[in-house]
Amino acid sequence: MTNKEKLELLKQKREEAMLGGGQKSIDSQHKRGKLTARERIHLLLDQGTFEEMDIFVRHQSRDFGLENTRYYTDGVITGVGKIKGRNVAVFSQDFTILGGSLAEYYAKKIVKIMELAMKVGMPVIGINDSGGARIQEGVLSLAGYADIFLRNTLASGVVPQISAIVGPCAGGAVYSPAITDFIFMVDKISHMFITGPNVIKAVTNEDVTFDDLGGANTHGIKSGVSHFTCENEIDCFDKIRTLMSYIPSNNMELPPISEHEEEEYDLESLNEFVPDNPNKPYDMRDIINKVIDKDSLFEVHKDYAENIICAFGRINGRPIGIVANQPLVLAGVLCLNSSIKGARFVRFCDAFNIPLVVFEDVPGFLPGTDQEWRGVIRHGAKLLYAFCEATVPKITVIIRKAYGGAYDVMNSKHIRGDVNLAWPSAEIAVMGAKGASEIIFKKQLDVAEDRRKLLDEKINEFNNKFLNPYIAAERGFIDDIIEPKDTRKKLITYFELIENKVDFNPRRKHGNIPL
Repeated sequence: MTNKEKLELLKQKREEAMLGGGQKSIDSQHKRGKLTARERIHLLLDQGTFEEMDIFVRHQSRDFGLENTRYYTDGVITGVGKIKGRNVAVFSQDFTILGGSLAEYYAKKIVKIMELAMKVGMPVIGINDSGGARIQEGVLSLAGYADIFLRNTLASGVVPQISAIVGPCAGGAVYSPAITDFIFMVDKISHMFITGPNVIKAVTNEDVTFDDLGGANTHGIKSGVSHFTCENEIDCFDKIRTLMSYIPSNNMELPPISEHEEEEYDLESLNEFVPDNPNKPYDMRDIINKVIDKDSLFEVHKDYAENIICAFGRINGRPIGIVANQPLVLAGVLCLNSSIKGARFVRFCDAFNIPLVVFEDVPGFLPGTDQEWRGVIRHGAKLLYAFCEATVPKITVIIRKAYGGAYDVMNSKHIRGDVNLAWPSAEIAVMGAKGASEIIFKKQLDVAEDRRKLLDEKINEFNNKFLNPYIAAERGFIDDIIEPKDTRKKLITYFELIENKVDFNPRRKHGNIPL
């Protein structure tokens, strides 16, 4: 064979590989309203930067007729490329080849690209669209899943791992995305579940649709499995690219700094922002958006446990992680779901050198038998543990309420908050004035001629004495009480000051967070 013939053979084989399962299968994928594996990669990455690896890999199985369906790529496309000029590793499952089913060499390709990512220090983005394990390969498929799970675990906290679910993801396949840092799901086409509707019907007699069981909205609102719900695939890949602009490539780097020109900010209005009525709600996002760089708020888990806000943002072009109580929902209380949401976000930011700012207005933990029986103690401890353990720069701004144990949990000075600020409207106490007065003055109230009048007097007394930031400031628990309009300026100043701070945790294999 001449060199010319060899080059022609290479061209033919590459063209064959680029067709995946064939034009008929590609057309079928499009009819489902879904993109192909290659189209997804090209939408995700900077134009012309994708370098494919292992394009000529094929399965080696000879059982159950598989010897007649030996497609190049074996059903998953792997390689490297760039997002906004930064290197990323990517794999994209190809549903046009054997339903994207995972098998021995398919898994080896994913493991190979993940190991390269860890060596180089680049994020891994997995695009999931698979019918599950390739049953014909039996235990080899199960072994392939386990090999991937191990690499997910070893890569955790070393390089960012992002999962896009753009089709089915069921059974054991769900555990690889579950170990990754962020999961993106697309409305109508994404499904994640351990057991499907048919099995659930047979076992529990429950009737449930695919969407209700494991669709994007279910996991974005109810379970919290998914961090981002997207309208379509284009929206999904746009959001992944946006996320990448806030996070570093690995745990040894700092987050990427964006160019920033100082604009006019409506800061004066913050001085009058907090309602005089301590029980009147407001939207914490309004404060956050006035303080951080304009249009830089990027929420995580936006529709899940909405009584806490977790988001990325920027201060003077520098990425930060934001954790904030949301008085608009359940008065901003902490509950088991919001604690889990906050803890996971704090730990990600700490793992990847992203400074944290906390905007606090929390009346405590949500009371009730449902919370207690479902383990609010254990789950609340996760958020406490995460803040205690975090060594990145951490600033807290107490806006209004900081009651009880929740005051401690929300990055108080006592758990290594670096800079703790308060607005004059801050109320730092064990509990609200009414509850406290009813306990402290119980004996007097029980014998009072006019209980209501005496209670009002005691509430006013308690308010004047304790529901302010000054006692905490006297003891150094608050570093400064600031005018609200100065919040942005203070955050810029203090983040620059503590940018290179060093905190150490005890030497150990790992802690035992109350999972």
